[in-house]
Formats: sequence, structure tokens, C-alpha cells
Amino acid sequence: MFNHLGPWDIAIILVYFGVILWIARWAAQSKSESRGSVDYFLAGKSQGWLVVGTSLFASNIGSEIILGVSGAGARGDMPLANFEIIASLVLILLGWVFVPFYLRTGVYTMPEFLEKRYSRACRNYLSVVSILAYVITKISLIIFAGALVFETIGIPFWTGAIVTVIATGFYTVLGGLKAVIYTDMVQAFILLAGTIAVTLFGLHHLGGWDGMVNTLAVAAEQPSNPPVERFFNLWRPMTDTEYPWTGMLFGAPILGVWYWCTDQYIVQRTLSAKDVSNARKGALFAGYLKLLPVFIFFIPGVIAYALLQQGELSFAMENADQALPAMITTFLPAGLKGIAIAGLLAALMSSLSSAFNSSSTLLTIDFYREWKPKASERDLVRFGQLATVVLVIVSLGWIPFMRALMDGGIFKYLQSVQAYISPPIAAVFLFGLFYKWINARGAIVALWAGFVLGVLRLVTEFMSKEGSLNVEKDSLLGIFLEINFLHFALFLFLFCALVLMVVSKTGKQQSAEVLQAVTFDRVRPRPPFTFSTDVVLTIVLVLLVLLLWWVFSPWGIWT
Repeated sequence: MFNHLGPWDIAIILVYFGVILWIARWAAQSKSESRGSVDYFLAGKSQGWLVVGTSLFASNIGSEIILGVSGAGARGDMPLANFEIIASLVLILLGWVFVPFYLRTGVYTMPEFLEKRYSRACRNYLSVVSILAYVITKISLIIFAGALVFETIGIPFWTGAIVTVIATGFYTVLGGLKAVIYTDMVQAFILLAGTIAVTLFGLHHLGGWDGMVNTLAVAAEQPSNPPVERFFNLWRPMTDTEYPWTGMLFGAPILGVWYWCTDQYIVQRTLSAKDVSNARKGALFAGYLKLLPVFIFFIPGVIAYALLQQGELSFAMENADQALPAMITTFLPAGLKGIAIAGLLAALMSSLSSAFNSSSTLLTIDFYREWKPKASERDLVRFGQLATVVLVIVSLGWIPFMRALMDGGIFKYLQSVQAYISPPIAAVFLFGLFYKWINARGAIVALWAGFVLGVLRLVTEFMSKEGSLNVEKDSLLGIFLEINFLHFALFLFLFCALVLMVVSKTGKQQSAEVLQAVTFDRVRPRPPFTFSTDVVLTIVLVLLVLLLWWVFSPWGIWT
């Protein structure tokens, strides 16, 4: 156990665990005498923009994201980094469009908002789908990716997984969302310190950026290796079967709207803000942080590939998601190795704690409180804690299935599954804010129609890959399966939007009293436009995204 780790590395990791558990204990005791459901599930609605922004970033950046993006770097699949860049733009949408409605209505959960806009049936749909998605995709993938880290440093799969899941579940139960977001803030800085250190050390060893590029160019002379431009080009032709530019530009934002603007897992952090201004600034700050993964996750994967070509690192390209852990454990010096591993553990635990807390919030608010409307604040908190414990047990039971789940990169799998479940939810939320005449009948029909179509694609794709379903390419089903997953997300979004509008036209518009707080009011006078701090931050963020898109393009500096 603890192969490749020296005393300093182990000490740093133990200090990390100690700090995290101390923060959780502090969060639990700070309002222990009067703690209610608002404090436990929404951290008292008192958080500033720095805490909100770092928690948004840390909750999203799990070990599955780090290993997946760095694995894409080792394979030369830079278009995958676009998911991180596009997230910056979608976070602008969260801050300016969605957050004001969420805070105005005072909701705890996204399904609760959907009920205020549409109906109880829509709320139940989103609650069930969200909880299932957390257990099957988020939690299971996080644990699976964490297992890769543990096995690389010599810790047995079950030992590492159980210790991390139980430790994460413990501080989530102990302190609720306040413990989660404050540990997230600390974990975000640990994560950034570790991955930046890996990047700088690797580049220095290769002789800087030019040395890395020269190594890639020499390796590209072998026909089996990818050309250099694959490592520095975000855009591929529309005919590309994996990451066409049309799918990235028009399909990926749909996944982003669902994940960043309507998913309880993420939005709950903005609900903890003290006001709209802090929630918006937190979302914008997270948008700036989301530009970093290109350099601190993707580039380390490229560095690992270059070191592999030089014979200084060993990992299988068939499992490129292990590139970053391999570089950390076999290449970094003592001390720095401990910081980097602590960063990976921070990513793993922050994502797990967010998933646990969001799931328990949904179970408590959307089911238990509806079942027992007279439940006391203490009862709600206790049920939320019990729900977290149950989720920990269920997650541990799901671990054995994860080893056989992946036949490709983690990140691509994650995004493809989200492409099949997110479009109907994104359509119902987005169009519902802008058009008052869209009603509950249209929403529930669009949700279920999109769900059936998405699950049909997911199941048939899985059966086809497993060999239990033979599909001819020229058949209707074959054409259905050949559609790129990002193009499919775009088509499914448009299909659900069409169903939403057509069916809504057959029913009546909801009352003005119901729609007042959950839709844009075009009649209400707007304040005059001013260049506030938020506006300036938004413009600068958009310009930075455009700059990155140009730099890492066929017309950028790499041509």
C-alpha cells in the first residue's frame, strides 16, 4: 500500500483530510443550536460570491472530469476541452437569466421551481430523473474515476473507495450544504495548486512549451501517432464522427444549460447566496475558473503523452484516463506528489459531497416534506442526514458494476449520456421563462417524449455495442444510431421544443398570478442600462472565450 509515496506525501494527504474534517465540524457547530432546513440545505442563504463561485467550480471538477480531460489530452482529443470553455458562457446565462427567478421564488430545489411554473407532475418527473442520474452517472462515475487514482498509488480499489465515500458522506451528513461549500472552497484551491504544479513541473522537464511541441512533432512522424494539430485544435470538420464543430457549437450548450442552469447538483450553490448580486458574481467567477481546465487538466495530459514518447513515463494509451495519475505517482518529486494527490482527492470528495447533498435535498424537500407537510425543521434535517447515509450505502453497492461500465474515455461517456437526458429538461426550463403561453400540458408531454426518445437511443446504442442487437447501417435504426451524440442532443432539443409549443397551443395559458414570478414580464419597465461591475466582468469573460477559440483553432497560432 502507498506505493511511490514518501513520508512527506503521506503527511500532506493526512493534513488535507484533517483540515477538511475540521471545516465540516466547524460548519456543523456554527449554528448547531438553531439549525433548520434553510441552514442545512441552503447554507443559511448567506454566502458571498467567492464562496459561491469556488463551490460551483469545485463541485463540477470531480476526479472523473480531471482524468477524463487529461485522458483526452493524451489522446489528442482537444475538442473535448470545448465542454469546459462553453461552460463559461453558460454560467453567464445562469447568473443573468436563471438566478433572479430562482431567488425571487425562494425555492429549495429545481423540481420545486418547475412545479411553480408548470405542475406537480413536472416536479415529480425532474425529481425522479435527477436522483437516478446522480446515483447512476455522477456518483458512480466519480467513484470509478477515484478508483483509478487509488490503484495507481497502490491503495486497493475497495479500501480507497470505501474510505473516501465514508469520509465524504460523514462531513456531508455532519454539516449539510454549509460544510459542502466551505470544504469546496478549500478543495478548489488545493486542486488548483496541485494541477498547476503538475503542469509547470512537466513543462519544465520537457524544455518548456516549445520542447513539448517539438516532442509531439517528432512523435507524429510515426503513422500510428496523432498529428500535432490534434493536440491544439478545438474544432473539427462537420463530417467528423466524434466531435464535429457543429455539434460542439450548437449541441454542447444544450447539455450546459441543463447541467449549469437547471440541475440541482450545481444550482444549489447559487441558492445559498445572500442576494442576486452575489449569486451572479459567483456564477461569473466560476466562469473564469472554468477557462483553467484547458491548461491545468488537458495540457498535463499532453505532457504525459510527450513523456511517454520520450520513454520517461509508462501507461497504456488504451486507458489514457490513467495518464495524469501515472505522471503524478511516477514522475513528480516527493512533497509535490502529495500536493497533487491531495488535489485529486479534493476533486473526488467535493464532487461526491455535492452529489450527496443535492440528492438528499431532493429526497427531503420534494418527497418527504410533501408526504409529511407538518414535519418540523429538525425532522427535515434528520431525514436529509438519513438520506445521505442511504445514498452512501447505495453508492458503495453500485461500485462493482463500474469496472465493466467503461469501454472508452470517461469524459466522452459522461457527455454522451447527458446528451440523451438533458435536452427535454433544458427546453422546458428555457422556453418556459420566455413564453407565458407555454403550459403544463405541453411541458409534461415534451418531457416524457424526450425521455422516451433519449432512453431509446441509449439502450439501443448499448445493446449494439454489446453485440446483443444487430443493426444494419442502412436501416432506420442504423441511421438513428449513426447520428453523432452532440447532433442528437440538438435534434432532441428541437424536437422537444416543437412538442412543447404544439401541445401548449391545445391548452390554456396559466393564470397571471402564477406566471408573474416565474416568467419574464415584457410589459414591466426596465431600469436604464449601465456599465456595472457585473456587465464588465461578463464582457471580459466573453472576450476571453473568443480568444481561446481563436488561439486553439486552424487559424490560430498553431498553423
